[in-house]
Amino acid sequence: MSRVTSPLDLLRVMVRIRAFEEAVGELFVRGGTAGTMLHLSIGEEGAAAGFGLAMRPGDTFTTHHRGHGVFLARGGDPRRMMAEIAGKAAGSCRGRGGSMHIADVTLGHLGANAIVGGGIPHVVGAALAARHLGSGNVSVAFFGDGAMQQGVLYESMNLAALWRLPVVFACVNNQYGMGTRIDRAAASLDFDARARAFGLRGVTVDASDATAVFETATQVLADAREGRPALVTLDCFRFYGHARKDRSPYRTEEEEREGRSRDPVARLADRLRGEDVLDDDTLTAMRDDARREMDDAVAFALAAPPPDLAALHEDVYAPDRPAPPSVDAYHALVYPEGEARA
Repeated sequence: MSRVTSPLDLLRVMVRIRAFEEAVGELFVRGGTAGTMLHLSIGEEGAAAGFGLAMRPGDTFTTHHRGHGVFLARGGDPRRMMAEIAGKAAGSCRGRGGSMHIADVTLGHLGANAIVGGGIPHVVGAALAARHLGSGNVSVAFFGDGAMQQGVLYESMNLAALWRLPVVFACVNNQYGMGTRIDRAAASLDFDARARAFGLRGVTVDASDATAVFETATQVLADAREGRPALVTLDCFRFYGHARKDRSPYRTEEEEREGRSRDPVARLADRLRGEDVLDDDTLTAMRDDARREMDDAVAFALAAPPPDLAALHEDVYAPDRPAPPSVDAYHALVYPEGEARA
């Protein structure tokens, strides 16, 4: 992934993320996704694009169950991502992970995690390896504000600070953990102070401003490469409920209006238009290109074949271990001939 050179690059990535998430939502409604849960990151594009594009090749990261945008910003292939979400063999995890466990180690993506905070300690190990290898790489944990109440975060922060590891903890604070607003889950919302208590730098940035996120991330990542880990809080607003079926009845209409007014895509587009860097025709073409790309990804996912059942146990057992018997073979061994199966 090349370093961003202009705000137009940030906008283009955010437009692609928005189009991907909208397409995924449509795929879910059509019954084309694997599983019954889908979590969209619409409204969080500034955090994903700004931070993702500030990272460099070789950097590693983990995400949470709302991490499609970060994956795209780090170079994820929309076709393989969509196929994975659809549970198809052409997916980045061969259809085994789905939306909440998607990964691609070739891009440094160590995995998404459906467990709140579950991916956070992984980056500590990755950063320890990077330091021993002298690679100069940083490992970043992306997680939601709900994980700020998880003990594993503080164990990880303590080790990262103690060992001066190249780690950044990136909290995408969309204000809600499922249906619980953050101020009803934590007595103190000063996340920077929590970081300082463990010896880390703490920074908060308005993630509706993608350029501010990029600038902050660039500096924080540079510090982390020198053994100065940090916690970055990326304040944003998720446009939809916790999952695709959640209509967020716990939010007032006024809160919804105010939150959506912080749209990072619209904010950067308006700014660039005001600076005569962007015109309406260019923006329309950018959006049309993104929609065509994601429509193609949906078509690819729907047409792709499902995983072969014969490969069910691959990547589960050691390569030199014989595959376990099929269900039919197992029953033939357990039950005498002619005996009814349970």
